[in-house]
Amino acid sequence: MTEDEETTIEKRAVALARAALVAARGGDADTLRELLARGLPADVRNDKGDSLLMLASYYGNLDATALLREAGADPELRNDRGQSPLAGAAFKGDLAIAELLLDGGAAVEGAGPDGKTALMFAAMFDRDELVALLLARGADADRRDVTGASARSLAEDMGAARIAQRLATARRDG
Repeated sequence: MTEDEETTIEKRAVALARAALVAARGGDADTLRELLARGLPADVRNDKGDSLLMLASYYGNLDATALLREAGADPELRNDRGQSPLAGAAFKGDLAIAELLLDGGAAVEGAGPDGKTALMFAAMFDRDELVALLLARGADADRRDVTGASARSLAEDMGAARIAQRLATARRDG
């Protein structure tokens, strides 16, 4: 193979990866299905480390998220900032995506380098349904991040009093 042929192949591969990243972010499951069928790996990432699954789930694209999980995308593959797809779904408040990720193997207690879990993000941003889901799936209401903060204290700091109370009750009941 000549150098020009190698360059052409590399350019095509980059173009396919870019198309997949755009499709994941935009929820274009049909394009993703086609690219995956052509051999594109399900765990392609962008320059920030965001995987196809991270983009699809963060932007609330349920069909694309489901397709990527079926194709073997890793729900624990974190971006360059240590964020997981489940933490993104918790931040965004997307219950359906969170359920899909948990059903697909996402760790309910998975944490980034800062020690924050999906429960902590859900608590901070007053995501009541997600807090309930994560607790039901085994999230630890007492877990602390690297600064010593718990989901309850983070909720209190962000003014999510109802969530803080739920977490206080979860501690007593747990």
